[in-house]
Amino acid sequence: MAVRRTLVDLDAVTDELYGLRPEEFVAARDRRARDARTAGDQDLAKAVGALRRPSRAAWVSNLLVRRQPEEVRSLLGLGEELRRAHRELDGARLRRLASRQNEVIGALARQARQLAAQAGHPVGEDVQRAVEETLHAVLADSGAARDWAAGRLVRPLSATAGFPAADEALLRRRPTPPAAGPQQPARSEDRTPDKNKTRARDEDENRTRDKDRARDAEHRRRLAEARELAREAERELRAREDEAGAAGQAVREAGVRVTEAEERVRELRGRLRHAEEEQRRARAGEQEARERARQADRTAREARRRSGTAAARLERLGG
Repeated sequence: MAVRRTLVDLDAVTDELYGLRPEEFVAARDRRARDARTAGDQDLAKAVGALRRPSRAAWVSNLLVRRQPEEVRSLLGLGEELRRAHRELDGARLRRLASRQNEVIGALARQARQLAAQAGHPVGEDVQRAVEETLHAVLADSGAARDWAAGRLVRPLSATAGFPAADEALLRRRPTPPAAGPQQPARSEDRTPDKNKTRARDEDENRTRDKDRARDAEHRRRLAEARELAREAERELRAREDEAGAAGQAVREAGVRVTEAEERVRELRGRLRHAEEEQRRARAGEQEARERARQADRTAREARRRSGTAAARLERLGG
């Protein structure tokens, strides 16, 4: 039962974290992990602490999923159609769906970019291209479609080797098999059936077709591997650029805070100097007032003494 509770809690926390903006992710994740440790759930704390901050392109893709559920369902349905047409090698259907997929992907990528701007994080063309590549992967692969639809991507997805648009192009180049029908009339010197020659010729043609298919398959495999390596390198580059951009933004924000703090310190120091000057003037005034008070006291004592002497003299004269 404890394991069940942890899994449910982890799912809720994960869904919450990947709905946040990238710069909010780390602090919220650490706070949730700390809360789990405080509650004594070490497994949940460890699982939450292992969650990775999404790149900017992944965050935009997640934002599209969370804000536009109708478009998500529409794209998933289009992906199922494309993959079915690919499996059935239906060239005409693939060509029709390929035109539709380009329109849908372009519209959704632009919409995702608008949502990011509305959320206060405008993105550039490179992020939009990464979102488009993610959408291509969603159409090509059912596993990628499930990952995307969950709205918890950490990195943008990459289209796989079986992407329908690529196979549709191959179908256009594929030779059309001969239609079944009456055989062409043989030349006069071949009118006598020769089953052995016909069988050998068919076998040669089959071997040639098999070799051509094998070469095509090997070429597609190598091409897919090269594309995947290139995409992986590009994803890594974008991830490093996102991290560098976030770090640069943090440096700029810290610089602003330092400048504000220094300005505040200068202001407080000026006020302190002014207060100290006021204190010095007040002390000087106090000292001067004390001196005047002492002088006045001496003058008063002298006046009382003279007054007493005069009074005594007056009394003697009066007597």
